[in-house]
Amino acid sequence: MTRDDRILTPAQLNTLARDLLEGSFPNVLVEGEIGNLARPSSGHVYFTLKDARAQVRCALFKPKSQWLKFIPREGMQVVVRGRLTVYEARGDYQMVLDTMEEAGEGALRRAYDALLAKLQAEGVFAAERKRSLPAFPHRIAVLTSPSGAVIRDIISVLRRRFPLLDVELLPVPVQGDVAAAQIRDMLLRADASGRYDVLVLARGGGSLEDLWAFNDEALARTIAACTTPVVSAIGHETDFSLSDFAADLRAPTPSAAAELLTPDATTLATHARTLHRQLQARQTHVLQQGMQRADRAFLRLQACRPQAHLKAQALRAQQLRMQLDAVLVRQLALHAATLRHANGVLRARHPQQHIAHLRERLVQLQQRPQALIAQRLQREALHLRGLARSLHAISPLATVARGYSILQQEHGRIVRKADDTQPGDTLHARISDGQLRLQVLDVRYTT
Repeated sequence: MTRDDRILTPAQLNTLARDLLEGSFPNVLVEGEIGNLARPSSGHVYFTLKDARAQVRCALFKPKSQWLKFIPREGMQVVVRGRLTVYEARGDYQMVLDTMEEAGEGALRRAYDALLAKLQAEGVFAAERKRSLPAFPHRIAVLTSPSGAVIRDIISVLRRRFPLLDVELLPVPVQGDVAAAQIRDMLLRADASGRYDVLVLARGGGSLEDLWAFNDEALARTIAACTTPVVSAIGHETDFSLSDFAADLRAPTPSAAAELLTPDATTLATHARTLHRQLQARQTHVLQQGMQRADRAFLRLQACRPQAHLKAQALRAQQLRMQLDAVLVRQLALHAATLRHANGVLRARHPQQHIAHLRERLVQLQQRPQALIAQRLQREALHLRGLARSLHAISPLATVARGYSILQQEHGRIVRKADDTQPGDTLHARISDGQLRLQVLDVRYTT
C-alpha cells in the first residue's frame, strides 16, 4: 500500500505552522496580565499573558530575563515584545519574548530617563548652584494637597521639634494633567513674595504615573531658578523625581523633610543651658580678675598719695633722730670719761687752773651736740620740703587746684574717655574746694 503525499505527520504540520506564524508575526507588541508565572532554576521565565477573554503562552529565555528592570509578579500588567511561534514537540502556540516592561510605566520610564539626561547635561542639577538652607528658618511654605496626610505629618513633626516655626500651607494638586502647571505657578508666586525662608514640595508615595507631575521639565527648571531654597519630599525613600534632583535638598519622605528643616528644641535648650553656665563662669572669672586689678591699683594709688610719702619721711626722720641721739649719748659718755680723767690729773697738779679749763671745755661740749642736732634737723627738713614739692607736683589735687576737675561715675570709676559715659548718666566732679553732682545731657567726640 502506497502512502498519499498529501498526508502530513504531526511534526510536519507543526513545522509548517511554526514557519507560517514566524513569517507572519516576526515582531508584535501585546499588553496583558501575567498568570501561571514560573521561574525555574534555569533562569528562564514562563507565564501566560491574558485578558478577560483569552490567553497566550509566553517564554522569556535567559539571558534576556536577566535584563528586566523589575520582578515579574502574578497579576502584573505588562507589555511584551516578541515573535509568534509553535513549540513543535507539543504543538503549543506561544510567544518567544525579547523584552518585557510594566504596562503604563515603560513609556514613562523612557521619557523620564531622557529628561533626566537632558537636564543633567545642561547643568540644571549641578551641585554648585544649589543654595544652602538656613539653620533656623522663621517661616516655611509647604506646597501640597490640603486634604492629604502629608501636611498633617509635617505639622506634627514641626510642632514636636520646633514649635516657634511658622508654617503656611499653599494648596496645590499633586496628581493629574494640570498639577505640574499649578505647582509651578504657586512656586513662582511664593518665591517672588519673599515671605518664606524655605519652600517645601511634598507628596505621599505612588507609582511613576502617580508622581509624574513632579517629573515635568518646566517645573524642574522653575525649582532650579528659585531664589528661595527648595526642599523636595516626593513619595517614599525609593522614589526619585526630577524635582528631587532640581531641589536644593531631597528628603526621603515628607516627615524626614520636617526633621531636616528644624533643630530639636530639646537639644537647643540643653545647648543654651550649657552656654549659660559657660557665660556665668566666664563672667565670674573676669569679675574676679577685675577686682584683683582694682585692689592692686588701689594699693598703688595709696602708695602714691602725698600723705603716705610724708608719713614715710616723718618715720624716717624719727628713726634718724633716734640714731643721732644714740650717737650723742655715746659721745657724751666718752667726753664725760675724758673729763673725769682730766679732772683727776688737774687736782693733782694745778687744781684751780684746770678746773676753769675743764669748765670751759664742758660748755663747748654741751653746745656741740645741740649744734649737730640742729644741723641734722635742718638738712632733714630741707629734704622733706623737696619731697613734698615733688609729690605736690604729681598729685591730682594740685591739678584740681589749678582749675581742673576729676570726673567720677557714681560707683567711683574715673571718667577718662567720652565712651565711658552716655546721656542720662550721673557724674561727680571733684574740684579744689568740694564736689559737684552732674548729669550728662549729650556726648560729643572730638575729631
